[in-house]
This record gives sequence, structure tokens and C-alpha cells, in this order.
Amino acid sequence: HDHKLFKDGKGRKVVASDFVYSFNRIIDVKNASPGAWIFNNIDYREENNYQPFEAINDSTLKIYLTEAFPPFLGILTMQYCTVVAHEVVNYYKNDYRSNPIGTGPFIFKVWDENNKLVLLKNNNYFEKDEDGKSIPYIDAISISFVKDKEMEFLKFLNGELEFISGRDGDNKESIFTPEGTLKKEYENKITMLTNPYLNTEYLGILIDEDLDIVAKSPLRKKFVRQAINYGFDRKQMIAHLRKNIGTPAFAGFVPKGLPSYNEEVVVGYNYNPEKAKELLYLAGYPDGKGLPEITLHTTANYVDLCEYIQHQLGEIGIKTKVDIVDASAHRELVARSKLNFFRKSWIADYPDAENYLALFYSKNFTPHGPNYTHFSNVEFDRLYKLSQSEINDSTRYYLYQKMDKIVIEEAPIVPLYYDVLVRLTQKNVTDLGINPVNLLNLKRVKIDN
Repeated sequence: HDHKLFKDGKGRKVVASDFVYSFNRIIDVKNASPGAWIFNNIDYREENNYQPFEAINDSTLKIYLTEAFPPFLGILTMQYCTVVAHEVVNYYKNDYRSNPIGTGPFIFKVWDENNKLVLLKNNNYFEKDEDGKSIPYIDAISISFVKDKEMEFLKFLNGELEFISGRDGDNKESIFTPEGTLKKEYENKITMLTNPYLNTEYLGILIDEDLDIVAKSPLRKKFVRQAINYGFDRKQMIAHLRKNIGTPAFAGFVPKGLPSYNEEVVVGYNYNPEKAKELLYLAGYPDGKGLPEITLHTTANYVDLCEYIQHQLGEIGIKTKVDIVDASAHRELVARSKLNFFRKSWIADYPDAENYLALFYSKNFTPHGPNYTHFSNVEFDRLYKLSQSEINDSTRYYLYQKMDKIVIEEAPIVPLYYDVLVRLTQKNVTDLGINPVNLLNLKRVKIDN
């Protein structure tokens, strides 16, 4: 396609060398890009002059990898890989973030940081619909950054906003039935879109016994970790606290919505308090006797879930304390292996189970990777390496499932639920669509007046 970089309707054709420039910006240590990890497996061989990216001609890009890596094409769809123009970056330098120029269906117009962002239709956008008509259909987008979820919802009900995402906020809860659908009085006023979301909500358990906080903790014992997994009712938790918007995590860490997900193959934990008590006995804590109190660290948005789990674990003899930590501090403490037991989410960076299983590869220990639990298992690592170079999808999914089963058996995590996306729009908004990675694509949206 004849993609062009545009500013105010003027532009030039995008060529392969623009991608070489853009990708080299990501791996340049001077830029300290948070997305540099996506190119961890590029190859700097002598025969390609130590350059991993090569423009063969204007329309052909070559990328050198150290080995086959099937999820790589998915990685290239991430926002990190958006193409930028070297002349624009060189002109604006550090102020480029306030003057973005790209190839998309909308053109940047106004950004009042933390308040409002306005985008205008790109009249020269290359793509057309099935009838040959230019897209996007709408003339502009006005995005409001509303921190207060209650205020956001009220603005939506008053017609000041045409689209909101998620279901946070007490007022918003009032529009849902216990089954997670819209109440009858809202069915003619609001359109609700739902879809499996590639997000696993879980509790993480640090199990690296070289760390003092682990060596002294009962959570170092697998039987205790398994008892926690059996010790609370996920189905009731989702029904009461999430109005059935979410799927109880009865399988592994890989969420519903990915092709390798199979709850019949990867069998997780159901609510079984008797089994949990049996495991506590095997761990040396009959009926919880002698088991010290365990602290579960969470952020404010998930206190309800953690207190629910706290109550149910208490009934089988596991005493827990819920510690509420500021979100940014929580992230930092987990990354530095300072929390023994913590609530966490993993949202897919790209739609492949490898992205989830990378959290348990021993070479990905934090702070150098996403292995927050410091899980280490020789067989898991062997399967992980095999899967990375396996180009047959069915074989690769089989390897993923074997890895997921190891994680469930060893229990460095407590899967809670697989999330569900919720999008709410006014009735005059059509063709918004929804997808499992929660990308917002507005180029085909229509608004009926």
C-alpha cells in the first residue's frame, strides 16, 4: 500500500528505510525505550554488517533473528513498532511526543495533557472500505481524560461522552444485572459490547529460597501454595464481586481467548476446602496450626477480591492480612522482589501464549524480565526453548499446554479469573467492534445523527 506520512494533508511515501530508522531508535540505549525487549532475539552477525534491520528496497524490509521465533510477527504489531519519520524526530527532538506524525486514519490536532486530546480525519488516508469509499467515516475524535470513574459514567449517561470502556465505579455497577448483562431500563439507551480479554488476574508468590523473605515464609512449601489455590470459590467471587463479567480461572495461567487455551487439557484448581486442609496437614500445619499469618499485598482497586479470599482462606486455617499499597509503589516493590505474596495482572503484549509463559522462564527473573515469582524449573525451561523455535502451531500449542500444567502443579501463582472486556456506547454509535487485546480502532466507526 502507498502509506504516507502526513501533517496537515502534506506528506511523503513511507519506505522500508523508515522502519529501519524507527526500529533502531527502539534498540538505541540512549533512548532507554521501554519496548527494547521486543527485539531481544535480533541478530548482529558479521555477514549483515552487525545491522539487524535492512531495507532491501523501498518496499522490502529484512530482519535478522538469532533463531526462528513464531510470535515475532505478532510482536511487530505492537505500538512500539509504529513507524516514525527521521526528519520529524530530528526537527522536534525531545518535543516529538507533542508533535507526532504518522500514517494513520487520523491527524493529531490538540493535546492538553491529562485533560483532552483531539484528532482530525486524515482525508488522504490510503485505505478504503469494501464499496471503495474512503475511511475513516467520522470527522474528528475528542478524547477526555476523566480520572473520576463516577464522573466519567455520569458524563456518559448525560450524553457528553459517546463511548466509555471498562466497568469500574460504583455508579456503573447499577446498570448491570447479576448475570453481567444490561438491566432492561438501559437496553434501549446503551449498547454493550463484551469479548474475552487477554488478561489473567492472579496472585503471585515469590518462591526463590535464596531470598530471605522466602526462606522464612511458609509459602516456600508447594503444599501451602496449592492449599491456597483450593481454598476459595472463584465462581462465587466472580458472581458477587464482578457481576459475572469474567471467567473463573479453572485452567492455567494462559487465558481464555488464545488458541492454545484448553481447560480440559490444563486442569487448574476448583474450590475444594477439604483438599486444601489435607494439603495443609501434609505441609505440617494441621487445620492451620503453627502456620504464621501471611500478608497479601494489593492495590486499592482489588481490595474486595483480596478480602473475599482472606475470609475464605481463614475458614480453612490460613490467616492472611491484606496490605493496601499505592499502585506505583506496588509495581516497584514487585519488580524488586520485595513482596512475598501479591496481586497482579498480566495483559497480553501480543496474542500468543508465549507472552504469558515467559513469566516463568528462569532467565527472565526480575528486574531483568517479567518472572516476578522467580519460578525456576528445568523441564519448563527446556519446553520453553523448544516452543520458541517450533513453527508448527499445533505442536507449539501442545508445548505451551505442557508448560502451563507445570506452572499449575508447582503453584507459584494463584489464577483468579480471565478478564472480559466491556465497551459501552450511545445507541447512535455503530461498528465500533471489540477485540481481545483491547486495541481501539475507530477508522470504521459511524455516528448516526
